[in-house]
Amino acid sequence: MEQNYFIIHGSYGNPYKNWIPSLKSQLSKRKLNCIVPSFTTPYKQDYKTWSTILMAYVKIGYITEETTFITHSLGGTFIARFLIEHRIKIKKLITVAGFNNIQFDEDNSLYDSFYMEDKELKKTCELCNEVICFYSDNDPYVPMDKAELFAETVKGKKVLINNAGHFNEKYGYKEFREVMEYI
Repeated sequence: MEQNYFIIHGSYGNPYKNWIPSLKSQLSKRKLNCIVPSFTTPYKQDYKTWSTILMAYVKIGYITEETTFITHSLGGTFIARFLIEHRIKIKKLITVAGFNNIQFDEDNSLYDSFYMEDKELKKTCELCNEVICFYSDNDPYVPMDKAELFAETVKGKKVLINNAGHFNEKYGYKEFREVMEYI
């Protein structure tokens, strides 16, 4: 069975921002099959729309028990909910700045459809052989206690990186070398 690596962006993201292009390039150099879907954001950003896009990869057999997901921000909650809803088992889930149920100052309608109760979110660990959660001590969007709660809820290995902000270009994240240690 082929190993596939998916990189999932978050809200206001796309496959060409932050560390995503660099990571895709690094995986490709290792001859690993890397897929970076593009999700609608912020227009039509909701769980149902994103799920429809990702379900196409399930239907063609690209998401299997050998799949690794690497997610940024809202992408972590999205993948957790998607796996739970469809009872899909995967090899590994790596979240970067993952969170659940944060109420932001801006329009929460961009996020609410992705959220779930923590007792539901806990089921993620039953579907992944391994979960790794990267978070920062100075993320302007995801407070450290919320990132740690997310990691604890999904029973992920916590990886704190000081001064990484939201792991985006604003904080110098055009590359993300640390994640390669867990691939």
